[in-house]
Amino acid sequence: MLAARTLRPLVRQAGRPFVARHFSVMLNQVHNRSEIAARLDRFTDEVVGTNWADCVLLATDSPFWEAEYEALCFDSQPFLGDGELKDKIAYVNELMDVFYKCEDVRDHINELMELTTRATGLMGCGDLVKGEKVENMEEQAHALAEAYDQLLADHPAFKPKIEQTVGHGLGLLRSKVKFHWSSGHRYFF
Repeated sequence: MLAARTLRPLVRQAGRPFVARHFSVMLNQVHNRSEIAARLDRFTDEVVGTNWADCVLLATDSPFWEAEYEALCFDSQPFLGDGELKDKIAYVNELMDVFYKCEDVRDHINELMELTTRATGLMGCGDLVKGEKVENMEEQAHALAEAYDQLLADHPAFKPKIEQTVGHGLGLLRSKVKFHWSSGHRYFF
């Protein structure tokens, strides 16, 4: 595909000061199969190799991942008929779907834990600057456990990443509210 960019060079003409002139340049970047395969592999390695439970790291890295993912989706369009690249592209698409789902569930878990901590008051002292208590905490915990089970059922290839984010988050939530879920035994509950 063609992308247009506007360049503003300073041109000095005879007897005149520098004048900014606008002109467009059409750039046509064509990627070959091996470049796309290497970019897909690097992207997959970077996303899978990152700790998805680290909120700060995700806040700094995910905008770059999203930009690269968008570029990969665009640049890999000509290779959707290629068997090997088609499988890699499908894997990257599923990887990003799982990443966003896990991030959403883990963010919800973190919000519930923060609200539970605030409900105990400042430094757990009770009445001093006490926040509101979450009234349906058990329902929330069971809904999160169901989301965890659904993620594992829908994406078995990504079980380690789901365990790392959602499973560990449920283990932490279990310290705030008592509930049972399918993999609770992995977290000594």
